[in-house]
Amino acid sequence: MNIKEASKRAGVSAATIRYYEKESLIPPIERTEIGNRDIDERILRRIRFATQMRAAGMSIENLRHFIELFDAEEDNNKEQKELLQEQLSVMEEKRDDLQAAIDHLNYKLNHFYDHVLDTEKELREIERKD
Repeated sequence: MNIKEASKRAGVSAATIRYYEKESLIPPIERTEIGNRDIDERILRRIRFATQMRAAGMSIENLRHFIELFDAEEDNNKEQKELLQEQLSVMEEKRDDLQAAIDHLNYKLNHFYDHVLDTEKELREIERKD
């Protein structure tokens, strides 16, 4: 399939596919006689995988390393699993930070009249004294 069809099936832009190829996140794509990319199902699966890992926040560098481990002939399962665990920890920390911010905003909304307005009034009084 050509890059336009592959981008539609993978849900990414053609530019993303070209970028993934340039960054070695997917194997080099074979070309037709006239030079167009000829993307097969194997490459399409790699595009989807790279897209999913990027959506999970994995850096290009770590993703490239993970793919190199996957493509290597030796058994690298332990190191691959460690990379995934590391990324999961990063994402859980981000989730926790986001949840703390959500909780803070919910508190502010739930206590708008009995906390936020009073705090604003106190701050204005302090600013006037300065």
